[in-house]
Amino acid sequence: MIVVIACQDLMFRTRIGEAARGAGVEVRPAPPGRLAETCRAAGPRLVIADLDDRRRDALAELGELKADPALAAVCVVGFLSHVDAERAGAARAAGVDRVMARSAFVRELPALLAGAQA
Repeated sequence: MIVVIACQDLMFRTRIGEAARGAGVEVRPAPPGRLAETCRAAGPRLVIADLDDRRRDALAELGELKADPALAAVCVVGFLSHVDAERAGAARAAGVDRVMARSAFVRELPALLAGAQA
């Protein structure tokens, strides 16, 4: 199974990669501005997005992904600072299926990856 990640933060990329290896999941990083393109090529079941990543316009990329009929069903989990309620609301409006605080994301990452395989 393939998971696409839209995250430039090396700490989180490493955490996601380690958890994915433990779960037998392949991770494909999406370069900034190329999330939908990466997903069309990879056919993931899950997209994990860092909603705080200021090096990319994550909300615009996720909106583009969800607007594509071929990709709209892909589950998107986004994580961000727990204090950014405005951005969390904007992420939900862009179609993010599950918006999580960073701490909850780290805690639930193994279960998220296991659930994506089911």
